[in-house]
Amino acid sequence: MTPDTVIHIGTEALRMVLILSLPMLMVALVIGVAISLFQAVTQIQEMTLTFVPKIIAVFGSMVLVAPWLTKTMVSFTRQLIESIPGLLR
Repeated sequence: MTPDTVIHIGTEALRMVLILSLPMLMVALVIGVAISLFQAVTQIQEMTLTFVPKIIAVFGSMVLVAPWLTKTMVSFTRQLIESIPGLLR
C-alpha cells in the first residue's frame, strides 16, 4: 500500500463524514438563525430556548435521513472492503 493510496482513502473517508453530517448541520444552522432572530426581535434571552429546539430538529432530521445515511455508509464500506485485494499488491 503506497502513501498515495492511504491519502486517497483518508480523503474519501473525510469527504464521506462531511457529506453524512451536512443535513444535520444545515438543520441546526437554520434553526439557530431562526431562534436568534426570534430572540433579537422579542429580546428574550433564555439559554434553553436555543438548545432544545435545535436538539429536537437535529434528531428529527436524523430520523428523516436515516435510510439515506445507512445506504451511503454501506455503499462506502462495501466499496472499501471490495478494494482490499487491490490494495495488498
